Amino acid sequence: MAHITDVLKKPVLTEKSLLLQQNENKYTFDVDTTANKIEVKQAVETMFDVKVDSVNIMNVKPKTKRMGKYVGKTNKRRKAIVKLKEGYEINLFGDE
Repeated sequence: MAHITDVLKKPVLTEKSLLLQQNENKYTFDVDTTANKIEVKQAVETMFDVKVDSVNIMNVKPKTKRMGKYVGKTNKRRKAIVKLKEGYEINLFGDE
């Protein structure tokens, strides 16, 4: 297994992911493109000292971007949506 800092890259902080946090206790992370559900679960439990209920993973395809006449693509990503067990939460903003 890879180190936890290699598995979890960063939290995804969008309007939709913040609504999932508040309403359903689900947290979204960008993860390594080779990470599986078991590695993501172990990394989140170790890093944040919480209990994970379920993990869903999705691959995000690269988007085509233009800069004048030049065409390129963004990097492909892998997102994990982690649902925590009842009574646990992660403080991503550090305002305690």
